[in-house]
Amino acid sequence: MYKLVKNTNINNFCKVSKQVIGSVGGDVVDPFSLPEKPIQVPDLPLKLTPYSLSSGALKGQLFAQAGGIRGVAQVRHAHTDVQYPDFDYYRRKEVKDPTSNTRATEEYRKVTGYMMMAAGGLGAAYAAKNTVTKFVASMGAAADVLALAKIEVNLGEIPEGKNMTFKWRGKPLFVRHRTQDEIQKERAVNISNLRDPQADEDRAQKPEWLVLIGVCTHLGCVPLPGVGDYGGYFCPCHGSHYDASGRIRKGPAPLNLEVPPYEYTTDTTLVVG
Repeated sequence: MYKLVKNTNINNFCKVSKQVIGSVGGDVVDPFSLPEKPIQVPDLPLKLTPYSLSSGALKGQLFAQAGGIRGVAQVRHAHTDVQYPDFDYYRRKEVKDPTSNTRATEEYRKVTGYMMMAAGGLGAAYAAKNTVTKFVASMGAAADVLALAKIEVNLGEIPEGKNMTFKWRGKPLFVRHRTQDEIQKERAVNISNLRDPQADEDRAQKPEWLVLIGVCTHLGCVPLPGVGDYGGYFCPCHGSHYDASGRIRKGPAPLNLEVPPYEYTTDTTLVVG
């Protein structure tokens, strides 16, 4: 016989039921047994968020204990023990004292520094001078070449009124023993009428001796001595005439014959070069 449970709490849920199942004997669910080993549930993944990191930080004071004594561990943030370099070893005694007036010794200290710089500069200049001298000397001509750069002329072998030709540095060298008439004639010339104005006194150290390089200033030919319209030198290449002082008087040559450097070592010895 069917039995209905008379319960006001259940009546509301059973009003729409068309069929009511009575009590059934026996187990509705099959029996089962739990496993002997416990079930392991995996941990949740760790979320590295600012909140999780801050929650895991240590809070409050830290304590350290060793040997049964517990004390507070302090963290030093003020670095007052930083060591700074001391340059007192390199400073002068006059400026080591912070209470002294350094202006009183300023001039002395400057003069000392200037004197040391000047001494060092002189030493450097002397060393540079020796170095440059050796370098330039190595680039110069050898002793045998310098010996050929000079020529010695015996003036006693040249008669008056004659011209002798020598070879000097690969060029012809004219040495003329002039007469008194030639000297007076050349010194009486008005230099304002010359193409290359030059006085005879400026071309001859001694009036009776004339020293010239025998190369025409036009195109480099060798003039002939003792000929020409002016009794001096004549260039047969293009017709340039020079007087007895080597000055251009006629023809295409623009300049006078060159006078080389020379000196008289004795009354009868001439050194050219």
